[in-house]
This record gives sequence, structure tokens and C-alpha cells, in this order.
Amino acid sequence: MSADDERKEPAASELLAAALGKAAERSGLDPRTAQSTGHVVWHAMGGWRGIAESVLPSLAFLVVYTVTTQLVLSLAISLGLAVVFTVIRLAMRQPAAAALGGLVATAIAAALALWTGRAQDNFVWGFLTNGAYGSVLLVSALVGWPLIGVAVGWLMNDGTAWRADRRKRRVFFWITIAWAALFGARLAVELPLYFAGNVTALGTLKLLMGLPLFAPLVAVTWLGARALYPKSAGLDSDATPADASDE
Repeated sequence: MSADDERKEPAASELLAAALGKAAERSGLDPRTAQSTGHVVWHAMGGWRGIAESVLPSLAFLVVYTVTTQLVLSLAISLGLAVVFTVIRLAMRQPAAAALGGLVATAIAAALALWTGRAQDNFVWGFLTNGAYGSVLLVSALVGWPLIGVAVGWLMNDGTAWRADRRKRRVFFWITIAWAALFGARLAVELPLYFAGNVTALGTLKLLMGLPLFAPLVAVTWLGARALYPKSAGLDSDATPADASDE
């Protein structure tokens, strides 16, 4: 390996750390802030609007298809809701990245279902993303570079020094494993229903294994990071989720 290559590797790792850290920061998962756990979880979910953007398109597809068994109608309503949410954010000049991401995901899923003519294929894109996220997280933990640690290290100006601390390394390993397990559990539960063609059960479990599991894991991640960096974690530990109710 040349000296030039050795100089490029740290730059690449720093770029990855910065990207992960900034994504966590935008999501509200920043251990440097003095917010309550409830506030952080609420912000990570995007508040009421974020919850609606995440849940309603899938819920609409599930309800309409279960009642009518009309695939095109179900997909049209689901995609229409995603478009409405995106347009509202753009019209209000608010950050639309999450809504746009949801719109793109909904459109890809709908295209797959329309192409095959099978309602269960509306969930294929979700399987692919869950598999990708879970695999990357699992591999990162197993090779000693858990992505949760990489992100938190960048946010806390700790760089990669956390890897020399056995406690930090262990906590970040298990939190990253927990996230990988979440994505893996979704696949383990939902794939058999997909192959069985049980669209109603598949859609229901997708919703139940979405935000209801995401929120507690966000809380665990936040609490773990604050425990490892107590001096930087802020002062407010007694505030309640109601503090974030107006966001």
C-alpha cells in the first residue's frame, strides 16, 4: 500500500463518520444536547407530521386493499397521500427530505406491485431496505466498527478514540447489533406472510414492527450515548415527552 493510499483511508473514514453523524444530528439523536429522552424520541419520529407521513400511506393501502381488493385503487390512494405530504412540506418551505424519501419509497413499491400485479409485492422494497440496513449494521459491528459508535464518535468530537475504551466499544457493539436485529426481525416475521400472499397480515405487521419498535430503540441508543458521555449529555433528565408535543 502506497503512502497516498494510507492518506486516503482516514479521509474516507472521516467522510463516513461525518455523514453518519450529520444524519443522526438531523434526526435529533445528538448526545450533546440537553433534551429529555422523550423529546429526542419524538423529534426522531418527526412529531405528529412525521408519524403521519410514515404511517398513513401504508395504513391507507392496507385498509383500502383489505376492503376492496382493488390493487390500483389502493396504490393510488397510498401514493397520493405521500404526494400530498411532500407538497405540503414544500409549500410551507420546510425540510422535505423525509417526505421525499417516503414518496420515492412508496412510488418504487407501487411500481413493483403494478408490474407484477400482486399486492404483496408492494412490500418488496421494504424487504430490500431492511435487508440492506440490517446487513450493513451487522457487518460493521462484527468487524469492530459499529456504525452507532462511528456516528456518536464524530458528534462528540471523539473521533475513533472510543474504540480504545472497552466500555464504549461494548455498548456501541450491542446497540448496533440491536438495530441490526430489528431489521432482521422484520424480515423473519414478514417474509413468510409475503410468500403466503397474506397481504392483510403482512401490512398489519409492517405497521406494528415500524414505529412501535423504532421508538424504544431510539431511546436506548440515546440513553446509551448519554451514559458514555455524561459531561456532554446536558442537564435535563427530568423533562417529560410533553416538552416536545408542540414540535
